Amino acid sequence: MAKKKKNEWVEWTKALLVALGLAFIVRMFLFAPIIVDGPSMLPTLHDRDQMIVNKFSYYFHDPERFDIVVFHASSQKDFIKRVIGLPGEHVAVIDDVLYIDGDPVEENFLPENDSDANTFDSVRNDFSLEEIPGNYEVIPEGHVLVLGDNRGNSTDSRMIGLISMDQIVGKTSLIYWPFDRIQFVGE
Repeated sequence: MAKKKKNEWVEWTKALLVALGLAFIVRMFLFAPIIVDGPSMLPTLHDRDQMIVNKFSYYFHDPERFDIVVFHASSQKDFIKRVIGLPGEHVAVIDDVLYIDGDPVEENFLPENDSDANTFDSVRNDFSLEEIPGNYEVIPEGHVLVLGDNRGNSTDSRMIGLISMDQIVGKTSLIYWPFDRIQFVGE
């Protein structure tokens, strides 16, 4: 009887170790939670929204325009922003209109710029690629330009420069908390 009980404990221990190992693999290489910190992605994402980061999607393809990505802004801090510019492109915002290689591009995720449409700062801040850190004429290979949706209140490529593909943790599109905001977001 004692031997049977000991074998049962050994089996439970093995099962627990396998479960912990699988959880570690999933967390490190596949999916991870992130909490939105601040208003930089309003109105799409709200402060304290909790999301799932898909860490493996960019193993198979590069980020696409308007993907919402999580990246290492520093060794202590991850940011969540939207990919706007891709390698080989010139990006500018003039009079609140996004231009890629001189052509206007619609940003359907941004609110209309009228006085009663929003309760947050909708200033978009005009800029061109040459004005951001690095003084580039086009986005180099292996980099993307990211912006927050709330352009008047976002620390993004306009201040920190272009983001290397190596800095990108993954893509995120699922808000899972709070319950009343559960949804897929993105273009």
